[in-house]
Amino acid sequence: RRFRILVMGRANSGKTTILQRVCNTTDQPEIYNGKGEKVDAAVVQSSLTRGHHNIEDELVFQSSPGFVFHDSSGFESGSEEQFDLMKKFVRDRAKTTKLDERIHAIWFCIPLSDSHRMVMAAERKFFDECDTGHVPVILLLTKADTLSLQAVGELMGQGMSAGEAMKGAGKVAEKMLHDRLETVKGWLNEKSFPPKDYLSLTGMQQEGAECTPLLTCTANALKGEGLQQLLISTQQSNLELCMEFAIMRYVIRLAAKLY
Repeated sequence: RRFRILVMGRANSGKTTILQRVCNTTDQPEIYNGKGEKVDAAVVQSSLTRGHHNIEDELVFQSSPGFVFHDSSGFESGSEEQFDLMKKFVRDRAKTTKLDERIHAIWFCIPLSDSHRMVMAAERKFFDECDTGHVPVILLLTKADTLSLQAVGELMGQGMSAGEAMKGAGKVAEKMLHDRLETVKGWLNEKSFPPKDYLSLTGMQQEGAECTPLLTCTANALKGEGLQQLLISTQQSNLELCMEFAIMRYVIRLAAKLY
């Protein structure tokens, strides 16, 4: 079995970069259609340019063939048709009896670089109307690194020199991140189907970026030890993650024996 993830979010929210870091590669994914046939990436790009996108397409990186990703691109533009297609895909893939076709988690990306439009109408609609059942949605605040530049600009606007602003930007950016995370939580936790968890991501532009927090957050959100083990086995190269969950399983089993 492979671990299947639906990745959601508007264009330029850093989705492909995150997938590359998780799969420890700089290559582009190979793309397969719903029949398992390899698709020419140029054909897919041409379709995207024309505004067409097939959420059924599978994205697979050669470095991590145990992961299968789907991209929801399209509904964020406000298209009712694309939203309904996405909703049907989530419903069908969450409940299918064909285990190899079932999605196990959803990563929903919102870029902090778009601070003037943190959560768009189509994204709020998703959390209002889309019941993902047992499939957890992890909301990822991406491009958190851009807050450092915003912090520098804010401090210089208060009269600081560039050097002083760069020194003080870290704490300001940290507060900005906290405030925006709390704002997004406030908006989405009131929805009918809020995210299972929230996570901010930094440093994803760097090769070899740390992805353990994302994988740990995803594993913790999964229902059942079997799915957690599937994710861990897919990501065997991440020794920290493997050790963390091996210890967790040992503690749980020990507690069960004692009590």
